[in-house]
Order: sequence, then structure tokens, then C-alpha cells
Amino acid sequence: MNQVLASSLLYPAAAIIGYLLGSIPFGLVITKLAGLGDIRTIGSGNIGATNVLRTGRKDLALLTLILDIGKAGIAFLICWQVALAILVPISTEDVYAAVARSDAYSIGLCGGAFAFVGHCFPVWLGFKGGKGVATFVGLLAAADWRVGLGFGVIWLVMAGIARMSSFAGLTATLGAPIMAHFLNPNGDLQYVTAALAILIFWRHRANIKRIVDGTEPKIGAKKKDAPAEAPPGSPG
Repeated sequence: MNQVLASSLLYPAAAIIGYLLGSIPFGLVITKLAGLGDIRTIGSGNIGATNVLRTGRKDLALLTLILDIGKAGIAFLICWQVALAILVPISTEDVYAAVARSDAYSIGLCGGAFAFVGHCFPVWLGFKGGKGVATFVGLLAAADWRVGLGFGVIWLVMAGIARMSSFAGLTATLGAPIMAHFLNPNGDLQYVTAALAILIFWRHRANIKRIVDGTEPKIGAKKKDAPAEAPPGSPG
């Protein structure tokens, strides 16, 4: 099998693997196993860590957050390493080996990106899933830790200034493609993060409206003062 043919087969395989991994509704599964019922019937109806926290179980919320972050990162690493193992050995010259490594990285990004899509639109739940910020962070951290770290710094700074988790998440998301452009200019990370950022903004359109209206809940606001829907800019 030549390198071009192998790459053409690995991309759809990575997409399928990533989507299936990303579509596992960890928040829903964990809360049901803990005997807390269907997480979709409380709060925002979301399956992410923020809504799991509404059950009062901080441990389950933390576990959900870790697993949701890990989805895209694990999908990226699996697809990347498998692609490397397949493509590099069949490269007959150094120049082809370099191309193979680049292709393997892009195939890994494909897997991670589709894990994000699977988290947002899981087939098992009628394509109604989370809003993707935690999963997005996981992909950034695995694909280029510098971009992932930059995301975290921006989130912390903006959360401290605006006191709004959603605003901090959206601002950090907006900065991710820019950081990827300068820190990872020769890869596809900047394009993948830009595409996923558009999807994140679309899924946060209700939050954006509340931010503009001045009704978006602040971090630390009392529960009675907050709208029924959690600010999805926090990991979910």
C-alpha cells in the first residue's frame, strides 16, 4: 500500500474513531451509575460537568470534566500514533518520511476534531450533547501544549476581569486559532481550531445574547440570581 492510499483511508477511519469516542456521554453515564437519574432533566439539561455539579456531587462533576477533556486529546493521540506507525515505515525516502509525519499529525487532528463533533452531537442522544469547551481544551493540550496553556491563561485572565465563565471561554476560544497560527504555523492546527471555534460560538449564541443584554450570570453569583441555563463557556 502506498503512502497516498494509506493516508486517504486513515482520515475517514480517524473521523469515525474520534466521533464514536467523543459521543460517549460521560456526564449522563456517570450520574446514572451514581443513582442520580437523568442529568438532562435538571438545570440546563446539558450533559457536561457544569450541569453535573448541580447534583451537588463535586466529585462526579470533576470526573465528568476530566473525561470530557480527555475525549479529543485521546482521540488525537490514538489516531496520530497509529498513522505514524503505518505511514512512516512505508515511506521510502527522507522527504516522504517528513510528509508522512505531517500527514499523521493531520490525521490525529481529524480524530480529535471529530471527537469534539461527537461530544456536541452524540448520535446516542439524538445529536443533543455538550457545548464543547472542555473537549476543545483537551484537543489543544494534546496537539500543542503551548496553545492549550495559552487558552488556560486567557480564560483565567478574562474570568478575573469579567467574572463571566462564558465570556472567558469564548475569548479564550477566539484566541486559540491566533496562537496556533504563530506557535504551530506549519500544521493544520490553526485551521482546525478556527473551524471548531466557529462551532463553539454558534452553540453559545444564547450566552452571547445574554452577555450583550447584561444578563449573563457572573462567577460566584447566587444560584437564585442565575438563569436556569448554566453558562456553557464553563467546561461542558
